[in-house]
Amino acid sequence: MALNALGRHVALVGFMGAGKTTMAPMVAERLGRNWIDMDEALGVDIQALFEQGEEAFRAIEDPRTCEVLAASEPAVIALGGGAVKSEAVRAALASRAFSVLLDVDVDDAWERVRTSDRPLARDEATFRRLNDERRPLYGGAADAVAADVDGVILAAGGVHHELGALERLGELVPGTGPVALVTDSTVMGIHGAAAQTALGDRLVSTHELPRGEAAKQLQVVERLWSELRLDRAGTIVALGGGSLTDTAGLAAALYLRGVPWVAVPTTLVGQVDAGIGGKTAIDIPQGKNLVGAFHWPARVVIDEALLETLPERERRQGEAERIKTELLAGRALDVRAAAAYKTALCLRDPRDRGTRQWLNLGHTFAHALEAAADFDLPHGEAVALGLLAALRLSGRDPAPVVAALDPQPVEVDRDRAWEALLRDKKRSGEAINLVLLGDDGPYLEARSPDEVRAALDTLIS
Repeated sequence: MALNALGRHVALVGFMGAGKTTMAPMVAERLGRNWIDMDEALGVDIQALFEQGEEAFRAIEDPRTCEVLAASEPAVIALGGGAVKSEAVRAALASRAFSVLLDVDVDDAWERVRTSDRPLARDEATFRRLNDERRPLYGGAADAVAADVDGVILAAGGVHHELGALERLGELVPGTGPVALVTDSTVMGIHGAAAQTALGDRLVSTHELPRGEAAKQLQVVERLWSELRLDRAGTIVALGGGSLTDTAGLAAALYLRGVPWVAVPTTLVGQVDAGIGGKTAIDIPQGKNLVGAFHWPARVVIDEALLETLPERERRQGEAERIKTELLAGRALDVRAAAAYKTALCLRDPRDRGTRQWLNLGHTFAHALEAAADFDLPHGEAVALGLLAALRLSGRDPAPVVAALDPQPVEVDRDRAWEALLRDKKRSGEAINLVLLGDDGPYLEARSPDEVRAALDTLIS
């Protein structure tokens, strides 16, 4: 089964009335893809064909569906309710798509379609019998199950959101090979036993890294590599905050030239931002996240129950990232919705060459401040300050950030912060590319060094 929709179509499967045609354009817009409704793509009079018998319709639907699935450009495809009856279609789905079952209660489905002109929805008894017959086919063809647009997007990104998911970690780590658990001493003391129990016999080793940014050092990665005894069938499970998942993900990207890894973020920062999307990195003295790799997690497990033990200051770090995401989305977002927003942008731009850069709103300034503080400044506090600068440069009122986060100027060396900012990955030539907010949402714009330096100086006491 497919783990995510990277390079694959997102195929929506399910019974009549499940909402495939309604959801497909919404999912496609979020992912920046075209969408195809197979009933329309057939270009035939479906009712007239069914009058000749269902087989006449399937004779046209099956090859056309396989043809659409064979296209190289990933799209969002709403399949006909009976398409999965075809062995050829099921094989094409397995080869070319990430399939999401839009599960629907049969009573709800009947209420939605009973007054429609669908050929197979004219008799309730027949409708219910068809639902019973097809359910095993839907389950066999689907890589995931979802009930709404955010659910489809999370599933397509390999993100599993469930309260209490830690208890099912052993089921949620893909594959059957050995597992190395990577965590830190604090998280180990709170959640380590539960994770070890859930992983069961697959767990072959446990490794503790330093807490926070201290984990994001080359010597820490080297030590982890020296301790690992996994083969290429093994998986690294990273249980911890954003710094830990960054480090463990980079270790996984390079160990044996790449082994699978699973992120289990235990902080709000991790659950709405750092654990999603496969950007892994460590710090060097000259700047934050300057050495890294793209290595998409085999799965991200988001269990909001893990946030119950989070200290208030740590929670505020995550609030900065959640509020950043709300500013980008232009609407209120809870943890699940914020995770889905980031997942969509990462699927849309997995190599960070376009719209994914929107997620750096405020981060050019934040990373510079962190580097100038020798990474002793909490990431969320730096982001809150960076948001102030980004909003001011956008001509936007920073009052929402001030009210929610109350960011205060920090005491760091101004020249050192500026030098760190000049090494930012988003710089091009003399100009400095910044993510800003306009009336129509985020955009990337080059600003002069003098303007950016002045904005940075306002964040330093």
